[in-house]
Amino acid sequence: MEYQFYTLDVFTTERFTGNGLAIVMGADGLTDQQMQTVAREFNLSETVFLQTPHDSYNTAKMRIFTPGKELPFAGHPTIGTAVLLAWHSEESCTDIRLEQALGMVPVHVDDVTGDCGYAQLAAPALPEPPRQVSSTEAIAAAIGVEPSDIGFDNHQPHLVKAGNEFLFVPLNSLAAVEKSMVNPAARQDLLGAEGLVGAFVYCRSGVSATADFHGRMFGSPASGIVEDPATGSAVAAFPGQLVACETLEDNMHQWHIEQGFEMGRASDLFLEADIAHGALKAVRVGGHAVTVSHGLIDIRSGTEPAAT
Repeated sequence: MEYQFYTLDVFTTERFTGNGLAIVMGADGLTDQQMQTVAREFNLSETVFLQTPHDSYNTAKMRIFTPGKELPFAGHPTIGTAVLLAWHSEESCTDIRLEQALGMVPVHVDDVTGDCGYAQLAAPALPEPPRQVSSTEAIAAAIGVEPSDIGFDNHQPHLVKAGNEFLFVPLNSLAAVEKSMVNPAARQDLLGAEGLVGAFVYCRSGVSATADFHGRMFGSPASGIVEDPATGSAVAAFPGQLVACETLEDNMHQWHIEQGFEMGRASDLFLEADIAHGALKAVRVGGHAVTVSHGLIDIRSGTEPAAT
């Protein structure tokens, strides 16, 4: 049976930058194994399978697969899917409601012009209290930096979970972030814990004059991803790291986070967090998405996709 699919680049306005995404439409009849197989075939950071929502008030149900496993929530698939659905609605401004395993995710889409649009999601889960990491030496050895490169101001490594869990590793210079790379021999020890999606390595400022932080995300062995060009779910968890490391006044805070530069896939992620009485109350992640291609994929009634 043939299924329509689209590919988009997310967290960018320019094709062939940002984070690539595949979306398979009308995927109600596909099994988990078929979806995982198709995600491996596209071999992008994530592939979305759109299905009929459980609640007719919602826009769609989405299943999200990396080449290695299913995720309960992911940022760039949510942004890209919302822009695509808004594009199909032919409205310049619309509200999209997406059912995911972690919960319903509301997304507001603005400025759909041609094949590009901007969307902002409301994170379905707030970051849980960060957990400290004991050995910076082990982290340094695993990502190819010196122990002295780790940490700046009050920023130190933490594990933060907001649906997906990430190891946040602050480095004290852009050069340290640029040279970082996970040692394959140490990848399992550093990132092999069950449920850990990856390590988000970051520093202050960046290549762009407007960037507040510059980041890279190295994926866990289970994810099937070595490095991700733009990681919305990590950015959605990032306020948990910021609250642990900085004193943030009660207010709405905004940050521009750049990622993917070392991969030649420059990406711009825009983060907002509401702080009240010293605690996080809401997190929002925004970015652009642009359509790249569309076509048909032939997926047989068995467990494997047909050759095309």
